[in-house]
Amino acid sequence: MMHSAEALSDALAQADIRKDEAGFRQLLDHLPAAIYTTDADEVLTFANRAATELAGRTPRPGIDKWCVSWRLYRTDGSPLPLDQCPMAVALKEQRAVRDVEILAERPDGIRVPVMPFPTPLRDAAGNFCGAVNVLVDIGKLKRAEQAEARRADVQAAEATTIAA
Repeated sequence: MMHSAEALSDALAQADIRKDEAGFRQLLDHLPAAIYTTDADEVLTFANRAATELAGRTPRPGIDKWCVSWRLYRTDGSPLPLDQCPMAVALKEQRAVRDVEILAERPDGIRVPVMPFPTPLRDAAGNFCGAVNVLVDIGKLKRAEQAEARRADVQAAEATTIAA
């Protein structure tokens, strides 16, 4: 799943959307993956339906900077300023950011664990022109990991009781 998101992000970064930008955006809007783009000035230019659903708010193209989320947190729960989020890093350093997990907080207070895949965009001449981000909701994976850890703890406790 994560490799698929990375491949999608890379493919979107290489696509020549100038040929049919409206059609390309319509395609992105129907994908189940949360996808959004920014320009080189770090301003949101597009967010698909899945990104809006994940964020729990309507992103504001032309106004919002760096991301679609209400608030961001590191996995330890500490606040992550938006200007330090993975997309901001990708834009400032003009490089893809990988292997990062963050928590995206929705306006209703729900925190969603996500893995972002921000990737710089370049025009036909190779000039930096913005970035695309694919956000993967890893909430189900995290819940499964926690359930497995609880099962292991119970089994260990049972084994200790039997041995005693």
